Amino acid sequence: MHDAPLIATLVSGIVLAFLFAALAHRLKLPALAGYLLAGVVVGPFTPGYVADGHLAHQLAELGVVLLMFGVGLHFSLKDLLSVKSIAIPGAVGQMAVATVLGVLLGWALGWPFAQSFVFGLALSVASTVVLLRAMEERRLMETERGRIAVGWLIVEDLAMVLALVLLPAIGNALAGGNGLSVGQVAGTLGITIGKVALFVALMLVVGKRLIPWTLKVVAQTGSRELFRLAVLAIALGVAFGAAGLFGVSFELGAFFAGMMMGESKLAQRAAEETLPLRDAFAVLFFVSIGMLFNYQIVLTDPWVVLAALAIIVIGKSLAALGIVLAFGRPLRTALTISTSLAQIGEFSFILIGVGVAQGMVSKEAQDVLLAAAIVSILLNPLLFMLLDRAMPRLDERESQRKAAGEPGGQPAEAPDAVAAPTDLSGHVVVIGYGRVGQLVCAKLHQAGGPLLVVEMEKERVAQLREQGFETVSGNAAKDEVLALVNLPGARSLVVAVPDAFEAGEIVRVARLANPQLDIVARANTDAGAAHLREQGANLVVLGIHEMAQGILDHLHADAADTAASQPAG
Repeated sequence: MHDAPLIATLVSGIVLAFLFAALAHRLKLPALAGYLLAGVVVGPFTPGYVADGHLAHQLAELGVVLLMFGVGLHFSLKDLLSVKSIAIPGAVGQMAVATVLGVLLGWALGWPFAQSFVFGLALSVASTVVLLRAMEERRLMETERGRIAVGWLIVEDLAMVLALVLLPAIGNALAGGNGLSVGQVAGTLGITIGKVALFVALMLVVGKRLIPWTLKVVAQTGSRELFRLAVLAIALGVAFGAAGLFGVSFELGAFFAGMMMGESKLAQRAAEETLPLRDAFAVLFFVSIGMLFNYQIVLTDPWVVLAALAIIVIGKSLAALGIVLAFGRPLRTALTISTSLAQIGEFSFILIGVGVAQGMVSKEAQDVLLAAAIVSILLNPLLFMLLDRAMPRLDERESQRKAAGEPGGQPAEAPDAVAAPTDLSGHVVVIGYGRVGQLVCAKLHQAGGPLLVVEMEKERVAQLREQGFETVSGNAAKDEVLALVNLPGARSLVVAVPDAFEAGEIVRVARLANPQLDIVARANTDAGAAHLREQGANLVVLGIHEMAQGILDHLHADAADTAASQPAG
């Protein structure tokens, strides 16, 4: 394994992540708890095999890049500009509060000001991976809350770009004992802002045209392999070029690459092609965090770790809550944003690492931050679970206030697409509005009768609603989405999604909800068809079998016509 550290790191990280995630699932814990524990096991602070931490960090960086690329695919420039009035002052204000709290903690501990400042700044930045995973799991990316959260992240990303550029200059000045030169700092800041502006302008002028055109040309070749390679080349190439040429972070470069690719009609297909890689490398991100954890700091300085954790979970959250409410947003929006920011991650580790390298931060302070970060990441899903339970009561209170006509109420956020269950009964539920789903829906619509469609892709959802179909927007593999379609009262279920694993999960949950339900599913392979039958599908339509049968029917009809046309002997 010493001769192949990359392979050893990949294999140990993924295998252990799977084993511990399966254990966490069995214990009703979040999967990321298993990922973090896998990192602790292969980290340098526990006995046994030690994975290459440097390689693990680079692999994790790929996961963050692909994640931000995927977000950019579904996030237009219009979405970004629509939340700038709250995202910019909100992110700056919340970062300022957290930084001040970190400085005060450092002052109370007798740390030097430089260390306290870097420590506080590292506490102020939320993890991209954790925040986006929470938003995607709850299908909030298309809501106002999701747009504000992503815009908030982008502002924090830009702030960290500036901080990472200025920190070495400040560290060198302090190490030389010459003090800080205002002109030098202003010059460095100006150059950095200029590079970022040049990159953004280049992407908006050139990338907006070149990237969709490239994708279209590659798609016309008909090669799925080449298309997948083109998507990855654009995502990683732009991210790497942005970092190398313009000093922009990998994540920001990938986000803009995705946003420009989102202008193409092939954006949905591009997102599907990158999804498996994105998920795999996102797992390695959590493993790499676990590798950094030195559990000794919890034993030697527990109160310092708890104080840092309080700043992350309470201080940052209250600051974000107050800022969002001050901008007139509903309480549900403010609580969602504040909960999503109650953790820290990748940029915090990078920043504190640069501080240690510059001699501005001690190793002990770094260990405190890492310990607080890991606990905050573990707590975040639990905080979201509490928020999910409280959300119906918050919505009910808001409705009562509106009904009572109370003055001074906050403007309501547009309801989520899947907020209320359907009133239909005796209906047909069609899941997936791709090519197969569209044909099925058209025939069912002609035949009449109640029909409900479940679809994830927002353009298709808009198309369905324009045509008058009752539609639920979301991933039908999730229990909370299926709960909205009234499966106990449905007549039939048509599962038209192409992925056999996802379709099987839908069939399994549907069969539990209604043992008498007539379930029809599609499959692309014999193995997929067998899996769907095992999960409870009454009928599985296999594409290749149907095509073969159609050809045979045609040949038999031709043979019969030929025989009928020949004169009797």
